[in-house]
Amino acid sequence: MKNTLCLIKVFLQVNLQMSLAYRADTVINLLLNLMWLGWELLSLSIIFSNTKTLGGWGVGELITLLGVFRLVNTLMAALLWPATEKFNASVRDGSMDYTLLQPANSLFLVTFARITVWRIWDLVLAVILVVAGTFMSGAGTSPLSLLYFVVLTLSGVLIIYSLWVVLIALTFWFTKFDNNVTILAALLDAGRYPSTVYPAWLRIIVTFVVPIALATTVPVQALRGELGGQQVLIFLAVSAASLLVASQVWKYGIRQYSGASS
Repeated sequence: MKNTLCLIKVFLQVNLQMSLAYRADTVINLLLNLMWLGWELLSLSIIFSNTKTLGGWGVGELITLLGVFRLVNTLMAALLWPATEKFNASVRDGSMDYTLLQPANSLFLVTFARITVWRIWDLVLAVILVVAGTFMSGAGTSPLSLLYFVVLTLSGVLIIYSLWVVLIALTFWFTKFDNNVTILAALLDAGRYPSTVYPAWLRIIVTFVVPIALATTVPVQALRGELGGQQVLIFLAVSAASLLVASQVWKYGIRQYSGASS
């Protein structure tokens, strides 16, 4: 555990130095993210100027959901998206050999080698949206509901992470599979809105087949007090199973990797 924390600290230091080397890019990215946040809030205001609810959710609850969506999406953008392009290239040119030879878990190294440090600002904005949306909804939040919300949000992140692992692992079989991030990002966009707005067949897909709703809608439902302890345990079991499956797919993929020598 100590070695893992030391590695994460080193990765953060290296990536922070890289971000500071391009300060103008960092500032521009921050401004662009603020612009997109403004556009998303404007879109919600337009929607709720014509209706009071969307799929049974009020404006405050949709803002909370937007905060959760941005929280999950930011973690993906800070950790996973930057690592994907480098990983895809390393499988093609054989430089993945260097990762596999390191005395550390290869999946851990691929995940944390590239971190977009300035995204911490997006995490702050996401938390502000969650707090503001909860306040606007006017619904009381119990300590237990808050605990369920935190646990299920982390569980949702693990589910998205597991999907990412499976998608990038496919590169071991399909070397030029470069659309893995695009596919997951497109799927993740479904989490911007509650699953109740989708038709039944699509709701089943985003909840059970590709469980995007478990990462966004379900944590907000827990915050609203709609979930019991048994349901929370079921969702936790789903995230644990997803991570287990993803780790097995990764191991099988490593066995398929031929390296630079072949």
